[in-house]
Amino acid sequence: MALNWRSAPTVNLALQGGGAHGAFTWGVLDALLEDGRVHFDGVSGTSAGAMNAVVLAQGLMADGSPGARAALRAFWTAVAGSTPFEVAVPTSDGRDMVLAPTMRLMLQWTHYFSPEQLNPFDLNPLRKILSEQVDFERLREHSPIKLFIATTNANTGKLRLFRSPELTADAVLASACLPTMHRSVVIDGEPYWDGGYAANPAVFPLFHECNARDILLVMLAPLKHSATPQSATDIRNRMMELAFNATFLREMRMFAHLRERAARTPWWRRGDLDRRLAGTQFHVIEASEVLRELSTESKIAANMRFFEMLFALGRERACAWLSAHRADVGRRSSVDLEALFY
Repeated sequence: MALNWRSAPTVNLALQGGGAHGAFTWGVLDALLEDGRVHFDGVSGTSAGAMNAVVLAQGLMADGSPGARAALRAFWTAVAGSTPFEVAVPTSDGRDMVLAPTMRLMLQWTHYFSPEQLNPFDLNPLRKILSEQVDFERLREHSPIKLFIATTNANTGKLRLFRSPELTADAVLASACLPTMHRSVVIDGEPYWDGGYAANPAVFPLFHECNARDILLVMLAPLKHSATPQSATDIRNRMMELAFNATFLREMRMFAHLRERAARTPWWRRGDLDRRLAGTQFHVIEASEVLRELSTESKIAANMRFFEMLFALGRERACAWLSAHRADVGRRSSVDLEALFY
């Protein structure tokens, strides 16, 4: 039987965005919640990571770990059934997705028409799902975890983090707002786009604003691809992916450099920052060898069969991490940041 999540050691979660690939993160969270040997202090999320973070908090607030598992499943099931037409279909082996003709045509139109032209009524099924499944008013007051939702100011390029006390459905939708497909989300008079342009996700608030000294990165973006893109479409897709991950890679390289410097500093000469860095442990759960082989098109799939495949993969990787590294939590990092990000 799983332990009470409030009695277990704490970790912070950094949840990357990646559209439909966020179902992998759903699987990771489900396994961690079921196991019960860690609970969560702060969660930083971008795009699909923001959706997972907010639904996780809603479920924990409602009914602890069982409530969070049920809430996440309800969310992804609703996403799978949210489109009035078939967006994508699985390949013959079920490991990837190809776009349905209607969706492929709509994506081609985004090269020539703005979201205002393609979607004059600003319809977004995610708004309805979030409004039905998340009590934002209560969450702002009683979230059991610290939330940090990343958005990008469309006019300045600056990162804006929405924290638990200021969360709304608009803030979460802004975090997942791809400007070629959705209108910018206006909050307090400022337009916001997908948080991936500024942080995917932001790790620094977990370091500065949370009590837990362990940070678990749930990564969807591969750190290395197996092939260089050749077609015009593949080149555009790779450029977008690189743009989304640049700030995250810089931030993690900074952490790696500062931790390495702190480790070389004699303990009697360490300042507060050095001591905090030396006492922070990093961990990673990812499946880059699988996710990097998936097509970019699969990120906009709304297909339960595909979600379940990624969910199972996420559970598998989380269970493997728990088996190998649960004892490291609070004691040591289970990943070499310098080797991973340099």
